[in-house]
Amino acid sequence: MNDWCGWPVVGEQTTWEDAQRILAEAELSDGLPMVPPTRRRLDAMVATESARDTSRGQMPPMFGDVSPAAVAYQCVLAGCRPAELPVVLAAAEATLEPGFNLLGIATTTGTACVALCLHGPIARKLEVNAGTNCLGPGNRANASIGRALQLVIRNIGGARADVGDMATMGQPGKYTFCFAERNDGPFPTLPTRRGFGRDASALTVMGVSGTAEILPGDGEGATPEAILSPIATAMRAEIVMSGIARKNERGEQVVLLPLEMAEKIVRHDGWDLGRVQRHLFDEGQGVARAPDAIHVIVTGGAGYKMSYLPIWGGGSETITKPL
Repeated sequence: MNDWCGWPVVGEQTTWEDAQRILAEAELSDGLPMVPPTRRRLDAMVATESARDTSRGQMPPMFGDVSPAAVAYQCVLAGCRPAELPVVLAAAEATLEPGFNLLGIATTTGTACVALCLHGPIARKLEVNAGTNCLGPGNRANASIGRALQLVIRNIGGARADVGDMATMGQPGKYTFCFAERNDGPFPTLPTRRGFGRDASALTVMGVSGTAEILPGDGEGATPEAILSPIATAMRAEIVMSGIARKNERGEQVVLLPLEMAEKIVRHDGWDLGRVQRHLFDEGQGVARAPDAIHVIVTGGAGYKMSYLPIWGGGSETITKPL
């Protein structure tokens, strides 16, 4: 057995049980079974990357080097396909942006984790789920890409329990949290709003405290106000619960709308994305730094259940990068 970036490479004949033991002893396991990192799998994963050992930055909290080879190792462990490595690598680089505050997210005693949203043609090419159960199990791409990013944070960044990661409770999103934005919603996509073009492939990383299910005020949302008012209430409540109320500044907000709810809103005259954002800002009594800092993302399957992703109260900016 030799190594890869200082981590073990197992032989093709190594038993599954022995591979799991080797990886656990190397403190690389997130607790779930891992794909054995053989030389064949590792070479295939990194085959299209140039400068594979060149650092793209140092990842907190322990400041390991984020290189294509190091990220490829985590992608193999997580069950990714080679075409998914560039996404995981770009997402890892995005978390290093100063405004994202990965050091705080990775080391807090709170429940913060990194959520990853894919946009545009790349999401469809990789078959990342933007439909039914998009935040849940059942799709390999969502599970593996999201898990690989979490392993990067754990194994390269060093955010291990009781070492770098000091979360009192943690949350399941620390295993994997990856989904896609729908391309058929009535609002401009998030990359479009941020100037990357209507058909741009892009990703967004978000430091979130969890998820909260929200229902329209009248059951199925007959009016835009009935759909949006409970979201504003949830945002105000989160500001109190997270301690942000003690701060003078407000940051961003993220809400996921199923297509059905988004389409109900725009059927009413004058209700475009800007009006949705202004309504949430006004009724929420300034829940974000500005109306356009409230990010409405259309995703998910049929139904009227919405999801609120509260940005971590310690402070984090969402980061969108083109792919």
